[in-house]
Amino acid sequence: MRKTAFVVLFLIFIFSLQAFAEEVSLTLDEAVAIALRDNRDIRLRTEEVKKAKAKISEARGALWPSLNFTGGYTYTTGLSEKRIGLTTTQTTFKYPLFESGKIVNTIKYNRFNMEATQAVLDKTKLEIILNLKKAFFTLLLASDYAQLNKKIVENTQAHLDYLQARYREGEVSESEILNIKDSLASVQQAYETSLNQVEASVALLRNILYLDNAVMVKPEADFSYDQKDIIYDEAFLTALKKRPEIQQYEAQRKAAQKGIEITKAGTRPSIYASWSYYSRSASGLFAGDGAITGASSTATRAWNDYQTLGFTFSWPVFDGWATRAKVEQAIVELKETQLLKEKTIKDIALELKNAYLDLKNAIVSIRAVETDAVFYKNNLDVAGKQKDAGIASLLDFDDADLKFRVSAFKKDQAVYDYIIAKSNFDKAIGGM
Repeated sequence: MRKTAFVVLFLIFIFSLQAFAEEVSLTLDEAVAIALRDNRDIRLRTEEVKKAKAKISEARGALWPSLNFTGGYTYTTGLSEKRIGLTTTQTTFKYPLFESGKIVNTIKYNRFNMEATQAVLDKTKLEIILNLKKAFFTLLLASDYAQLNKKIVENTQAHLDYLQARYREGEVSESEILNIKDSLASVQQAYETSLNQVEASVALLRNILYLDNAVMVKPEADFSYDQKDIIYDEAFLTALKKRPEIQQYEAQRKAAQKGIEITKAGTRPSIYASWSYYSRSASGLFAGDGAITGASSTATRAWNDYQTLGFTFSWPVFDGWATRAKVEQAIVELKETQLLKEKTIKDIALELKNAYLDLKNAIVSIRAVETDAVFYKNNLDVAGKQKDAGIASLLDFDDADLKFRVSAFKKDQAVYDYIIAKSNFDKAIGGM
Protein backbone atom coordinates (compact mmCIF):
# COMPACT_ATOMS: atom_id res chain seq x y z
CA MET A 1 0.00 0.00 0.00
CA ARG A 2 2.78 2.40 0.94
CA LYS A 3 4.66 1.51 -2.22
CA THR A 4 1.58 2.25 -4.33
CA ALA A 5 1.07 5.57 -2.57
CA PHE A 6 4.71 6.48 -3.16
CA VAL A 7 4.41 5.70 -6.88
CA VAL A 8 1.26 7.81 -7.13
CA LEU A 9 2.91 10.74 -5.36
CA PHE A 10 5.97 10.43 -7.60
CA LEU A 11 3.83 10.49 -10.74
CA ILE A 12 1.93 13.52 -9.44
CA PHE A 13 5.28 15.25 -8.82
CA ILE A 14 6.49 14.50 -12.34
CA PHE A 15 3.27 15.70 -13.93
CA SER A 16 3.41 18.83 -11.80
CA LEU A 17 6.89 19.61 -13.11
CA GLN A 18 5.67 19.18 -16.66
CA ALA A 19 2.65 21.35 -15.95
CA PHE A 20 4.85 24.10 -14.61
CA ALA A 21 7.20 23.96 -17.61
CA GLU A 22 7.30 27.49 -18.92
CA GLU A 23 7.24 28.31 -22.62
CA VAL A 24 9.10 31.50 -23.44
CA SER A 25 8.91 33.18 -26.84
CA LEU A 26 12.11 35.00 -27.75
CA THR A 27 13.15 37.12 -30.69
CA LEU A 28 16.73 36.89 -31.88
CA ASP A 29 17.61 40.29 -30.38
CA GLU A 30 16.16 39.25 -27.02
CA ALA A 31 18.10 35.99 -27.10
CA VAL A 32 21.33 37.86 -27.90
CA ALA A 33 20.74 40.26 -25.00
CA ILE A 34 20.20 37.35 -22.59
CA ALA A 35 23.32 35.56 -23.82
CA LEU A 36 25.51 38.65 -23.45
CA ARG A 37 24.17 39.11 -19.94
CA ASP A 38 24.06 35.57 -18.56
CA ASN A 39 26.42 33.37 -20.58
CA ARG A 40 29.11 32.12 -18.21
CA ASP A 41 31.92 32.23 -20.77
CA ILE A 42 31.24 35.93 -21.33
CA ARG A 43 30.96 36.60 -17.61
CA LEU A 44 34.27 34.84 -16.95
CA ARG A 45 36.01 36.91 -19.62
CA THR A 46 34.43 40.06 -18.19
CA GLU A 47 35.94 39.26 -14.79
CA GLU A 48 39.31 38.75 -16.47
CA VAL A 49 39.04 42.27 -17.92
CA LYS A 50 38.29 43.66 -14.44
CA LYS A 51 41.32 41.84 -13.09
CA ALA A 52 43.50 43.27 -15.88
CA LYS A 53 42.28 46.80 -15.09
CA ALA A 54 43.16 46.23 -11.43
CA LYS A 55 46.70 45.26 -12.51
CA ILE A 56 47.04 48.69 -14.14
CA SER A 57 46.03 50.38 -10.89
CA GLU A 58 48.51 48.18 -9.05
CA ALA A 59 51.32 49.24 -11.39
CA ARG A 60 50.40 52.91 -11.01
CA GLY A 61 50.79 52.54 -7.26
CA ALA A 62 54.57 52.51 -7.76
CA LEU A 63 54.40 56.17 -8.87
CA TRP A 64 53.29 57.20 -5.40
CA PRO A 65 55.56 57.44 -2.36
CA SER A 66 55.37 54.77 0.30
CA LEU A 67 54.81 55.60 3.98
CA ASN A 68 55.50 52.99 6.65
CA PHE A 69 55.15 53.12 10.42
CA THR A 70 56.74 50.60 12.76
CA GLY A 71 56.36 50.52 16.54
CA GLY A 72 57.52 48.12 19.22
CA TYR A 73 57.96 47.59 22.94
CA THR A 74 60.60 45.35 24.58
CA TYR A 75 60.78 44.50 28.30
CA THR A 76 64.13 43.01 29.44
CA THR A 77 64.83 41.28 32.80
CA GLY A 78 67.75 39.24 34.16
CA LEU A 79 70.36 40.93 32.05
CA SER A 80 71.37 43.42 34.77
CA GLU A 81 70.07 44.81 38.01
CA LYS A 82 67.66 46.92 36.02
CA ARG A 83 64.50 45.77 34.41
CA ILE A 84 64.47 47.73 31.19
CA GLY A 85 61.43 48.70 29.14
CA LEU A 86 62.22 49.96 25.62
CA THR A 87 59.72 51.68 23.30
CA THR A 88 60.70 52.38 19.69
CA THR A 89 58.90 53.87 16.71
CA GLN A 90 59.98 54.49 13.14
CA THR A 91 58.21 56.39 10.36
CA THR A 92 59.69 56.05 6.88
CA PHE A 93 58.79 57.95 3.73
CA LYS A 94 60.27 56.57 0.50
CA TYR A 95 59.90 57.85 -3.06
CA PRO A 96 61.43 56.47 -6.29
CA LEU A 97 63.15 59.27 -8.20
CA PHE A 98 64.52 57.17 -11.05
CA GLU A 99 63.81 53.55 -12.02
CA SER A 100 65.26 53.43 -15.53
CA GLY A 101 61.75 53.38 -17.00
CA LYS A 102 60.65 50.26 -15.13
CA ILE A 103 57.54 51.80 -13.52
CA VAL A 104 56.28 53.54 -16.67
CA ASN A 105 56.89 50.47 -18.83
CA THR A 106 55.16 48.25 -16.27
CA ILE A 107 52.07 50.47 -16.45
CA LYS A 108 52.08 50.31 -20.25
CA TYR A 109 52.72 46.56 -20.13
CA ASN A 110 49.62 46.01 -18.00
CA ARG A 111 47.57 48.40 -20.14
CA PHE A 112 48.40 46.42 -23.29
CA ASN A 113 47.60 43.18 -21.47
CA MET A 114 44.23 44.67 -20.54
CA GLU A 115 43.59 45.51 -24.20
CA ALA A 116 44.47 41.92 -25.14
CA THR A 117 42.10 40.60 -22.47
CA GLN A 118 39.35 42.90 -23.76
CA ALA A 119 39.95 41.56 -27.27
CA VAL A 120 39.54 38.01 -25.96
CA LEU A 121 36.23 39.08 -24.40
CA ASP A 122 35.12 40.57 -27.73
CA LYS A 123 36.13 37.35 -29.49
CA THR A 124 34.11 35.32 -26.99
CA LYS A 125 31.07 37.52 -27.59
CA LEU A 126 31.34 37.04 -31.36
CA GLU A 127 31.58 33.27 -30.95
CA ILE A 128 28.66 33.13 -28.52
CA ILE A 129 26.48 35.26 -30.80
CA LEU A 130 27.37 33.05 -33.78
CA ASN A 131 26.58 29.87 -31.84
CA LEU A 132 23.38 31.46 -30.59
CA LYS A 133 22.22 32.36 -34.10
CA LYS A 134 22.95 28.84 -35.29
CA ALA A 135 21.07 27.29 -32.36
CA PHE A 136 18.18 29.77 -32.68
CA PHE A 137 17.52 29.18 -36.37
CA THR A 138 18.29 25.46 -36.10
CA LEU A 139 15.49 25.19 -33.55
CA LEU A 140 13.20 27.21 -35.81
CA LEU A 141 13.99 24.96 -38.79
CA ALA A 142 13.70 21.78 -36.70
CA SER A 143 10.26 22.89 -35.49
CA ASP A 144 9.13 23.51 -39.08
CA TYR A 145 10.55 20.15 -40.11
CA ALA A 146 8.65 18.39 -37.33
CA GLN A 147 5.42 20.09 -38.42
CA LEU A 148 6.07 19.06 -42.02
CA ASN A 149 6.69 15.45 -40.99
CA LYS A 150 3.50 15.49 -38.95
CA LYS A 151 1.63 16.64 -42.05
CA ILE A 152 3.29 13.87 -44.09
CA VAL A 153 2.21 11.28 -41.51
CA GLU A 154 -1.36 12.56 -41.64
CA ASN A 155 -1.34 12.54 -45.46
CA THR A 156 0.11 9.03 -45.60
CA GLN A 157 -2.48 7.82 -43.09
CA ALA A 158 -5.22 9.34 -45.25
CA HIS A 159 -3.88 7.48 -48.30
CA LEU A 160 -3.79 4.26 -46.28
CA ASP A 161 -7.40 4.73 -45.21
CA TYR A 162 -8.40 5.42 -48.82
CA LEU A 163 -6.60 2.33 -50.14
CA GLN A 164 -8.00 0.13 -47.41
CA ALA A 165 -11.51 1.24 -48.40
CA ARG A 166 -10.76 0.36 -52.02
CA TYR A 167 -9.14 -2.91 -50.92
CA ARG A 168 -12.35 -3.92 -49.22
CA GLU A 169 -14.08 -3.28 -52.53
CA GLY A 170 -11.48 -5.40 -54.30
CA GLU A 171 -10.11 -2.49 -56.31
CA VAL A 172 -6.48 -2.67 -55.10
CA SER A 173 -4.14 -5.50 -54.24
CA GLU A 174 -2.78 -6.36 -50.81
CA SER A 175 0.74 -5.46 -51.94
CA GLU A 176 -0.34 -1.84 -52.36
CA ILE A 177 -1.64 -1.85 -48.79
CA LEU A 178 1.64 -3.30 -47.55
CA ASN A 179 3.64 -0.70 -49.48
CA ILE A 180 1.67 2.20 -48.02
CA LYS A 181 1.96 0.72 -44.52
CA ASP A 182 5.72 0.48 -44.99
CA SER A 183 5.77 4.12 -46.11
CA LEU A 184 3.68 5.10 -43.09
CA ALA A 185 6.13 3.39 -40.73
CA SER A 186 9.03 5.24 -42.38
CA VAL A 187 7.41 8.66 -42.13
CA GLN A 188 6.37 8.00 -38.53
CA GLN A 189 10.00 7.20 -37.72
CA ALA A 190 11.08 10.39 -39.48
CA TYR A 191 8.52 12.32 -37.45
CA GLU A 192 9.83 10.89 -34.16
CA THR A 193 13.38 11.70 -35.22
CA SER A 194 12.40 15.29 -36.03
CA LEU A 195 10.80 15.66 -32.59
CA ASN A 196 14.07 14.48 -31.02
CA GLN A 197 15.91 17.07 -33.12
CA VAL A 198 13.61 19.75 -31.75
CA GLU A 199 14.31 18.62 -28.20
CA ALA A 200 18.07 18.60 -28.80
CA SER A 201 17.91 22.07 -30.38
CA VAL A 202 15.94 23.41 -27.41
CA ALA A 203 18.53 21.98 -25.01
CA LEU A 204 21.39 23.56 -26.97
CA LEU A 205 19.75 26.99 -27.08
CA ARG A 206 18.84 26.75 -23.41
CA ASN A 207 22.45 25.91 -22.57
CA ILE A 208 23.80 28.93 -24.46
CA LEU A 209 21.29 31.22 -22.73
CA TYR A 210 21.80 29.53 -19.33
CA LEU A 211 18.06 29.09 -18.89
CA ASP A 212 16.42 26.69 -16.47
CA ASN A 213 15.68 23.20 -17.77
CA ALA A 214 11.97 23.80 -17.22
CA VAL A 215 11.98 26.66 -19.74
CA MET A 216 10.80 25.77 -23.24
CA VAL A 217 12.19 28.30 -25.70
CA LYS A 218 10.10 29.20 -28.73
CA PRO A 219 11.87 31.28 -31.40
CA GLU A 220 9.87 34.24 -32.66
CA ALA A 221 11.19 34.67 -36.20
CA ASP A 222 10.69 33.67 -39.79
CA PHE A 223 13.04 32.70 -42.57
CA SER A 224 13.67 35.91 -44.47
CA TYR A 225 16.80 37.40 -45.94
CA ASP A 226 18.03 40.72 -47.21
CA GLN A 227 20.54 40.16 -49.98
CA LYS A 228 23.35 42.69 -50.15
CA ASP A 229 26.22 43.03 -52.57
CA ILE A 230 29.46 42.03 -50.86
CA ILE A 231 32.97 42.77 -52.12
CA TYR A 232 35.54 40.35 -50.74
CA ASP A 233 38.51 42.75 -50.74
CA GLU A 234 36.58 45.36 -48.77
CA ALA A 235 35.39 42.71 -46.36
CA PHE A 236 38.98 41.53 -45.80
CA LEU A 237 40.16 45.06 -45.00
CA THR A 238 37.27 45.39 -42.56
CA ALA A 239 38.27 42.11 -40.92
CA LEU A 240 41.85 43.32 -40.45
CA LYS A 241 40.52 46.34 -38.57
CA LYS A 242 37.77 44.71 -36.54
CA ARG A 243 38.74 41.11 -35.78
CA PRO A 244 39.46 40.80 -32.04
CA GLU A 245 42.17 38.20 -32.64
CA ILE A 246 44.28 40.71 -34.56
CA GLN A 247 43.70 43.33 -31.88
CA GLN A 248 44.63 40.75 -29.26
CA TYR A 249 47.95 39.79 -30.83
CA GLU A 250 48.79 43.42 -31.61
CA ALA A 251 48.25 44.31 -27.95
CA GLN A 252 50.28 41.27 -26.87
CA ARG A 253 53.08 42.33 -29.25
CA LYS A 254 53.20 45.78 -27.69
CA ALA A 255 53.11 44.24 -24.22
CA ALA A 256 56.01 41.97 -25.15
CA GLN A 257 58.04 45.00 -26.26
CA LYS A 258 57.41 46.67 -22.91
CA GLY A 259 58.29 43.40 -21.19
CA ILE A 260 61.72 43.57 -22.82
CA GLU A 261 62.26 47.10 -21.49
CA ILE A 262 61.12 46.04 -18.02
CA THR A 263 63.60 43.17 -18.05
CA LYS A 264 66.43 45.41 -19.25
CA ALA A 265 65.72 47.78 -16.37
CA GLY A 266 66.97 45.04 -14.06
CA THR A 267 70.56 45.94 -15.00
CA ARG A 268 70.10 49.71 -14.87
CA PRO A 269 70.49 52.10 -11.94
CA SER A 270 67.71 53.29 -9.66
CA ILE A 271 67.56 56.22 -7.23
CA TYR A 272 65.32 56.54 -4.17
CA ALA A 273 64.78 59.43 -1.80
CA SER A 274 63.91 58.57 1.79
CA TRP A 275 63.07 60.32 5.03
CA SER A 276 62.86 58.52 8.36
CA TYR A 277 61.82 59.66 11.81
CA TYR A 278 62.93 57.61 14.82
CA SER A 279 61.69 57.79 18.37
CA ARG A 280 63.10 55.78 21.27
CA SER A 281 62.29 55.73 25.00
CA ALA A 282 63.84 53.57 27.75
CA SER A 283 62.91 53.18 31.41
CA GLY A 284 64.84 51.26 34.11
CA LEU A 285 63.80 49.88 37.52
CA PHE A 286 66.17 48.68 40.28
CA ALA A 287 65.25 45.51 42.20
CA GLY A 288 66.58 44.91 45.72
CA ASP A 289 65.53 43.31 49.07
CA GLY A 290 62.32 42.20 47.52
CA ALA A 291 61.31 45.76 46.63
CA ILE A 292 61.37 47.48 43.27
CA THR A 293 62.43 51.11 43.12
CA GLY A 294 63.30 53.42 40.30
CA ALA A 295 66.51 55.42 39.98
CA SER A 296 66.40 58.26 42.49
CA SER A 297 63.30 56.52 43.89
CA THR A 298 61.46 57.06 40.59
CA ALA A 299 61.43 55.30 37.23
CA THR A 300 63.66 56.94 34.66
CA ARG A 301 62.28 57.58 31.17
CA ALA A 302 63.75 59.63 28.34
CA TRP A 303 62.66 60.05 24.72
CA ASN A 304 65.35 60.25 22.06
CA ASP A 305 63.97 61.53 18.74
CA TYR A 306 65.92 62.02 15.53
CA GLN A 307 65.35 61.97 11.77
CA THR A 308 67.30 61.18 8.61
CA LEU A 309 67.02 62.34 5.02
CA GLY A 310 68.95 60.64 2.27
CA PHE A 311 69.22 59.27 -1.24
CA THR A 312 69.92 55.70 -2.27
CA PHE A 313 71.67 54.89 -5.53
CA SER A 314 71.58 51.26 -6.63
CA TRP A 315 73.14 49.70 -9.71
CA PRO A 316 73.23 45.91 -10.15
CA VAL A 317 76.55 45.68 -11.95
CA PHE A 318 76.70 41.88 -12.40
CA ASP A 319 74.07 39.19 -11.87
CA GLY A 320 75.64 36.23 -13.60
CA TRP A 321 74.04 37.15 -16.96
CA ALA A 322 70.61 36.24 -15.54
CA THR A 323 69.04 39.46 -16.84
CA ARG A 324 70.51 38.91 -20.30
CA ALA A 325 68.88 35.47 -20.39
CA LYS A 326 65.56 37.00 -19.34
CA VAL A 327 65.85 39.58 -22.12
CA GLU A 328 66.48 36.83 -24.66
CA GLN A 329 63.37 35.01 -23.44
CA ALA A 330 61.32 38.20 -23.76
CA ILE A 331 62.60 38.71 -27.32
CA VAL A 332 61.55 35.15 -28.20
CA GLU A 333 58.07 35.83 -26.78
CA LEU A 334 57.86 38.93 -28.97
CA LYS A 335 58.77 36.92 -32.07
CA GLU A 336 56.22 34.23 -31.17
CA THR A 337 53.49 36.84 -30.80
CA GLN A 338 54.36 38.33 -34.19
CA LEU A 339 54.25 34.88 -35.80
CA LEU A 340 50.87 34.18 -34.19
CA LYS A 341 49.54 37.45 -35.54
CA GLU A 342 50.72 36.63 -39.06
CA LYS A 343 49.22 33.13 -38.82
CA THR A 344 45.93 34.58 -37.57
CA ILE A 345 45.74 36.94 -40.55
CA LYS A 346 46.15 33.97 -42.91
CA ASP A 347 43.51 31.98 -41.01
CA ILE A 348 41.09 34.92 -41.11
CA ALA A 349 41.58 35.29 -44.85
CA LEU A 350 40.73 31.60 -45.35
CA GLU A 351 37.75 31.77 -42.98
CA LEU A 352 36.44 34.86 -44.73
CA LYS A 353 36.89 33.31 -48.17
CA ASN A 354 34.96 30.17 -47.19
CA ALA A 355 32.17 32.23 -45.62
CA TYR A 356 32.02 34.41 -48.73
CA LEU A 357 31.70 31.39 -51.04
CA ASP A 358 29.09 29.76 -48.78
CA LEU A 359 27.12 32.98 -48.91
CA LYS A 360 27.17 33.06 -52.71
CA ASN A 361 26.16 29.39 -52.90
CA ALA A 362 23.28 30.00 -50.51
CA ILE A 363 21.97 32.83 -52.69
CA VAL A 364 22.04 30.57 -55.77
CA SER A 365 20.19 27.83 -53.86
CA ILE A 366 17.48 30.26 -52.74
CA ARG A 367 16.83 31.37 -56.32
CA ALA A 368 16.48 27.75 -57.42
CA VAL A 369 13.98 26.73 -54.74
CA GLU A 370 11.98 29.94 -55.09
CA THR A 371 11.01 28.85 -58.60
CA ASP A 372 9.78 25.49 -57.29
CA ALA A 373 7.82 27.19 -54.51
CA VAL A 374 6.00 29.40 -57.02
CA PHE A 375 5.21 26.37 -59.20
CA TYR A 376 3.71 24.34 -56.35
CA LYS A 377 1.83 27.38 -55.04
CA ASN A 378 0.11 27.68 -58.43
CA ASN A 379 -0.71 23.95 -58.36
CA LEU A 380 -2.22 24.38 -54.90
CA ASP A 381 -4.38 27.26 -56.09
CA VAL A 382 -5.60 25.16 -59.05
CA ALA A 383 -6.30 22.18 -56.78
CA GLY A 384 -8.27 24.42 -54.45
CA LYS A 385 -10.46 25.66 -57.27
CA GLN A 386 -10.95 22.10 -58.55
CA LYS A 387 -11.95 20.94 -55.07
CA ASP A 388 -14.46 23.75 -54.76
CA ALA A 389 -15.86 22.81 -58.19
CA GLY A 390 -16.10 19.15 -57.22
CA ILE A 391 -13.57 18.08 -59.85
CA ALA A 392 -10.83 17.09 -57.36
CA SER A 393 -11.17 15.22 -54.07
CA LEU A 394 -10.12 16.47 -50.64
CA LEU A 395 -7.24 13.99 -50.75
CA ASP A 396 -6.06 15.43 -54.08
CA PHE A 397 -6.11 18.88 -52.54
CA ASP A 398 -4.24 17.55 -49.49
CA ASP A 399 -1.58 16.09 -51.80
CA ALA A 400 -1.14 19.44 -53.55
CA ASP A 401 -0.98 21.20 -50.18
CA LEU A 402 1.68 18.78 -48.96
CA LYS A 403 3.80 19.30 -52.09
CA PHE A 404 3.59 23.04 -51.56
CA ARG A 405 4.58 22.65 -47.90
CA VAL A 406 7.59 20.57 -48.92
CA SER A 407 8.67 23.20 -51.46
CA ALA A 408 8.16 25.95 -48.87
CA PHE A 409 10.27 24.02 -46.37
CA LYS A 410 13.03 23.60 -48.95
CA LYS A 411 12.97 27.35 -49.43
CA ASP A 412 13.17 27.88 -45.66
CA GLN A 413 16.05 25.43 -45.57
CA ALA A 414 17.87 27.39 -48.28
CA VAL A 415 17.25 30.64 -46.40
CA TYR A 416 18.51 28.92 -43.24
CA ASP A 417 21.73 28.07 -45.07
CA TYR A 418 21.96 31.71 -46.14
CA ILE A 419 21.41 32.96 -42.58
CA ILE A 420 24.10 30.64 -41.22
CA ALA A 421 26.49 31.63 -44.03
CA LYS A 422 25.76 35.32 -43.39
CA SER A 423 26.34 34.82 -39.66
CA ASN A 424 29.67 33.12 -40.37
CA PHE A 425 30.57 35.97 -42.71
CA ASP A 426 29.64 38.62 -40.13
CA LYS A 427 31.76 36.86 -37.53
CA ALA A 428 34.63 36.55 -40.01
CA ILE A 429 34.77 40.33 -40.52
CA GLY A 430 34.54 41.02 -36.79
CA GLY A 431 30.78 41.48 -36.37
CA MET A 432 28.27 43.90 -37.81
